[in-house]
Amino acid sequence: MLHVRSIVPPDRTDAVCSALSAHVGVTNVVVLPDAARSPKGDVVTADVAREAANEILDALRELGVDRDGSISVENVDLSLSHGAEEAQRRAPGAPDDAVVWEELDRQTAEGAQLTWAYLAFLTLATQLAGIAAITDSAILVVGAMVLGPEFSSVAAICYGLISRNGQRIGGAVRTLSAGFAFAIVVTYLCALAGRWTGVLDISRLPADRPSTAFIYSPDRWSFIVAVLAGAAGVLSMTAGKSSALVGVFISVTTVPAAGNLAVALALRHGSQVGGSVLQLAINLAGMIIAGVVTLLVQRLVWRRVLRGADVSTGRPRSHG
Repeated sequence: MLHVRSIVPPDRTDAVCSALSAHVGVTNVVVLPDAARSPKGDVVTADVAREAANEILDALRELGVDRDGSISVENVDLSLSHGAEEAQRRAPGAPDDAVVWEELDRQTAEGAQLTWAYLAFLTLATQLAGIAAITDSAILVVGAMVLGPEFSSVAAICYGLISRNGQRIGGAVRTLSAGFAFAIVVTYLCALAGRWTGVLDISRLPADRPSTAFIYSPDRWSFIVAVLAGAAGVLSMTAGKSSALVGVFISVTTVPAAGNLAVALALRHGSQVGGSVLQLAINLAGMIIAGVVTLLVQRLVWRRVLRGADVSTGRPRSHG
């Protein structure tokens, strides 16, 4: 369940309550007259089944609540209510299948912003990957994969493509490009410094790297894994299963490829540069393609679910 709290201009409170009460996926509607001070208005709260969230948010926005008041949505961790259980049962579809598009919009907006925290995490992850390349450490590769924040930008590009939001796409592409460029340059400079000071006592990357050779040796499996990871990543975001993202991070080799690229450049090991660049490009392309397709399928399937249900009763529509 989701808890929706709105600050509503008094002249629209009845209309908002009617819109909430008319949907089978809504329960526990509460009105606190003249409770809000900034902005002024009545506070209206309700518990909404996740499957009904898009329709309820659309109804509130059509009434101008977002413009003249406020709308906030929170996840309800525990709800002991027969009414809430009934609302979930009668709402069309299943909670895990419902995409709350406003929520996804806010989530992906963060991935399109280039922040110091984003640069720091990506740089640290890339440096870990660079050390993994030198020491042939699979453990460090996994650590670098988990630490990298780049999937948020990939998800932002996917959402921007299906919503035709050029600004979101452009921002995410800039963030991804600038982030990797910054991380690779910093790692490259650190590798050069290590070489000049003797910390790195090798002149080239090891020729035999059984644990990390996949980083710079892309093949058809690289694309297949990236596609599967991209689909899983988008599904984990839309279904609210954030724990599944860890598996996505461990599956793709974007950050390890960037770290290997930086170290290979610093140690002048040209044979691994091209493979690292190709691995990075294949993984990003695979995730974006899979993410876009996954969102499109979810949108089409959910539209079909809504067309076949009557939200006033929760039962399938009659076609007789």
